[in-house]
Amino acid sequence: MHANTFAPAFSFFSAFSRMSPTQPLRTLIRTTGYKLRPPRPLLFTPGVHRAQQVVLASGRAGPHQGAEILHEVRSGLTPTIVLGGFVPDATEQVFLMRGFLLKHGSVFYFNYPRLGFSMELVFAQLDDLVAELTEKHGKPPVIFAVSFGAGLVLEWLKRARRAGRRVDVGGLVLISPVACVEDLLTNGEAKPSTLLGRAVKPYVEHEARIQPGHIEKSRAIFTKMFEAGAQNKESLRALMTRGELRQLRDSVIGTIQAIDANGACERMTALRQMEAPCSYFSQVLLPLCTAPVLILYAEKESAVLTETSPTRFAMTSAHQAYFPQSQCKTIVNRRGSPVQHASLIFHCFNFLPPISAFYKRLKSKKVQRAA
Repeated sequence: MHANTFAPAFSFFSAFSRMSPTQPLRTLIRTTGYKLRPPRPLLFTPGVHRAQQVVLASGRAGPHQGAEILHEVRSGLTPTIVLGGFVPDATEQVFLMRGFLLKHGSVFYFNYPRLGFSMELVFAQLDDLVAELTEKHGKPPVIFAVSFGAGLVLEWLKRARRAGRRVDVGGLVLISPVACVEDLLTNGEAKPSTLLGRAVKPYVEHEARIQPGHIEKSRAIFTKMFEAGAQNKESLRALMTRGELRQLRDSVIGTIQAIDANGACERMTALRQMEAPCSYFSQVLLPLCTAPVLILYAEKESAVLTETSPTRFAMTSAHQAYFPQSQCKTIVNRRGSPVQHASLIFHCFNFLPPISAFYKRLKSKKVQRAA
């Protein structure tokens, strides 16, 4: 891909990186910028809360089961809503991409609750925020969703279609989607083949009698997955400062430890309730969305996704049936360790070129419509 397909600053760095490593220069520029304008996600108070009120009034969910929405305000035309995976929180999920996203507009972070989880309430929050940005501000957002968060978005879109509603978004970025239990566990498999499958299996087998030991095992596995990515100290020093790495680690481990039994079980309940995309491959429901969509998988998904992952099969073989304006790509790292599942922190600069090109295409379309 030609360098001129990226934003100007990124084009320069991308071209320069063919001759010498630029990550330390990027780190210097980012941290200098943070000194001038430090990251300060603030609690967002919605101006539209129609859908949330319906769910809460029905008694089907309590306020503790909804996401905490944080935001950073910018004047750009393309706001982004970030939904993370099981962990870390959305604010840490895009730790190194924050500056890029803010260049395009405000960023809203959906941090899932620690002590519970209601998929219906989270979807209502998403409905209300999209409506507020689109109707009140005239800025349809991009939804940037990762792993379990991408599965939530697929389920949200499917339910909206099934209810006869049209979701008005500016675009979707789906990173390593996990949209059903079968993405993590193979039916009939005695021992899960994936690391995350080992964390999930007790919740599927012992839904009503999860023991404290299961919770601790899940925490240990998620911690191990994060620590495995943080092993390459030399690469990490090129990506972020020692202080940033300490802050990131404290935040991620803090989140893992703070999710209690209810929070863990209710997130797993949500995953069990999601339908595999191939189960609704029908002209009645498809396409799910006509906005531009970018779907990205890592070259090495094997620690998380099964070989027979239904969602990966559907997205790689038939993504344009679900999203007519979609691209599906595999992210590879030709200079070092293979790109792992949803590795937006440790392989940020491998993911950034196609994401940057996607946002640039969105901006071009907006300019054309304005003209």
